[in-house]
Formats: sequence, structure tokens, C-alpha cells
Amino acid sequence: MQERIFYSAQTNGFYPYSLFDDYNNAGNWPNDAVEISDRWYNYLLDGQSTGKIITSNEYGLPILSDPPMPSKDELIQVAEVEKQRLLTGATIVIAPLQDAVDLGIATEKEISLLQEWKKYRVLINRIDSSTAPDIDWPELP
Repeated sequence: MQERIFYSAQTNGFYPYSLFDDYNNAGNWPNDAVEISDRWYNYLLDGQSTGKIITSNEYGLPILSDPPMPSKDELIQVAEVEKQRLLTGATIVIAPLQDAVDLGIATEKEISLLQEWKKYRVLINRIDSSTAPDIDWPELP
């Protein structure tokens, strides 16, 4: 016998009927719970693996939807994290090149790479994250 599954639009959650007594005794069985088929339940779960989210329609039934677009603040935060990641990566590459120059043992290739990486780091540092998502990230050296 298959598990009976119920969905609540209020909680946007699924509830196995086998736990009805536990939920009900705790006063937590949603009053808007509607039974859905096993096939629909699996369809919804499969849809989540493709990037969709589960929401409810006007009848309180679960459906798949596209996730909401990120807010401007979220886009800025993502850009700032990316900026810091790129700056850190550039600094890691620059350190041994700068050491070679400081010690007077740098090859012409190392001197050239150092200049390219320093320029890249300056360009990254100049990025204004508040313009996200319209940021033109510089190319790696």
C-alpha cells in the first residue's frame, strides 16, 4: 500500500497520512491539507531537481513555478562576494611573483605576469558592485 500524501498551501509542506495522529495530537495537522497523488508528488520533487520551486495555485494545490528573480540587494551581495573571491585569487598569484621581483631573481616572464596580474587586481578593485548585475568583469591575465 502506498503512502497517502497531503499538501498544505499555508505551510507549503507535505504531510504523510501515516503521521496524521502525531500531527493531530500536537495540533499541527494543517486545516487546509489536501490529498495529492503519489504521481503528482513525485513530479513535484523531480521538478525541484531542475531548479523549479513548489508553490500553490489559487485552489491551494501544489504546482511547480520558476524561482523568483533575486532582488537588487541580493545581486549586489553576490557581486561583492565574487569581487572578493577574484581579489583573493589575484593576490595569491601576485605574492610569489612579487617575491621573485623583490629578491631580484624574477625572470622576464615573471615580471610581465606580475604587471598583468596587478593591473587585473586594480581593475577588479574598481568594480562597483552596486551596478550588479550589469558588471563587465575583466578577463583573467
